[in-house]
Amino acid sequence: MYHTQIKQVRAEIGNVVVGQDRLLNRLLIGLFTGGHILLEGVPGLAKTLTINTLAKVLQLDFQRIQFTPDLLPADLIGTMIFNQRTSDFEVKQGPVFANLILADEINRSPAKVQSALLEAMQEKQVTIGEETFVLDRPFLVLATQNPVEQEGTYPLPEAQVDRFMMKVFVDYLTKDEELEVMRRMSNLNFDYEVQPMLDKDDIANIRNEINQVAISESLERYIIELVFATRRPLDYGLRDEARYIQYGVSPRASIHLNLAAKAIAYFDQRDYVLPDDIKEVAPDVFNHRVLLNYEAEADGISSLQIIDSILKKVAIG
Repeated sequence: MYHTQIKQVRAEIGNVVVGQDRLLNRLLIGLFTGGHILLEGVPGLAKTLTINTLAKVLQLDFQRIQFTPDLLPADLIGTMIFNQRTSDFEVKQGPVFANLILADEINRSPAKVQSALLEAMQEKQVTIGEETFVLDRPFLVLATQNPVEQEGTYPLPEAQVDRFMMKVFVDYLTKDEELEVMRRMSNLNFDYEVQPMLDKDDIANIRNEINQVAISESLERYIIELVFATRRPLDYGLRDEARYIQYGVSPRASIHLNLAAKAIAYFDQRDYVLPDDIKEVAPDVFNHRVLLNYEAEADGISSLQIIDSILKKVAIG
């Protein structure tokens, strides 16, 4: 069991990053279950710092890619270049060949670039020319979106957003946490060197241990009921919510909710899943998959509100 080491990982990252415990929790869930994470929050909330520090503590290769309107797929996955000495073409690999990828402001680039990254996410491999390269494991993409700016952006299509295990909203810190950030970063001599705690083999072992966490048939069916409540809300007495839902969640939602609930149980040092584990991560797994109509937007209804109603209404078998 790696419970002590995971606590040490959290503590070590806490020496650099103030607050954002929930963000770190979701990143670890994605890393240990092989799910990619979509982050949404205003700039300056330590998203990049958290991911970079996590990579150092876990001894993983990290690449940050700033998505811009003029970015090309080759800038991401790599391309063929001509070697004058050998008079032959050779592969130059792009920044996607790393363990942790931060796709910063992914909605700043057009669909062709987004698709190149999302193909690597899904297939865990990249084809350049006639060669196919399997990406190193673990491979985790953490994409960010800025909710403030809308001009000059290319929103991710729903089918591509669905490939992310969770969409996590990163909120502002508390007053005390922001005070600590100000004090820490105002010290020009602050330069904490994090200590490595785990490596790739440890991550693979943790993944195997999470896979051994038991989930009862009643809770498996509970997950399916939650999924179907988004697709057929009237069958569950959700009349008000049915007015606003255009499309329910995809089959990926049930898979990812199962995995995330197991990870939550593992972090709590249990070898079995509780209903609260499912309820804790359901909003993050569902919120980018429940698609609402224009009426919901007009009435100021969010997907999180719909999911909250579903969690309250659907009973555990």
